Amino acid sequence: MSPAGATRPREGPEWEAEILGRFMPRGRLLQIPAAESRRLVVLRFLAELFQPSRRYTEAEVNEVLRQYHPDVASLRRFLVDAELLQRHDGIYWRTGTIPHPLLVGADG
Repeated sequence: MSPAGATRPREGPEWEAEILGRFMPRGRLLQIPAAESRRLVVLRFLAELFQPSRRYTEAEVNEVLRQYHPDVASLRRFLVDAELLQRHDGIYWRTGTIPHPLLVGADG
């Protein structure tokens, strides 16, 4: 039995689909969600646009993100802050897909 006034859980595929439908009804992001839980749903969707094991220049990241929202600087920052993308010397990659550049030897 749920307490009076209880809301639906903020997790799970149905809730995430609802959030994406609300903030991206026609495939473009209407606004960057202010609530962190909702913003993370959108950011996880955007992170999936980047290929694993590929490095991207900032301009390439901007090009991908611009297809969804004009404020690419905020989206880039949120993706890095949420540890969905990593950045070093202007190069970006999906987190967990490439060793950190500082840990890779000169011969790669």
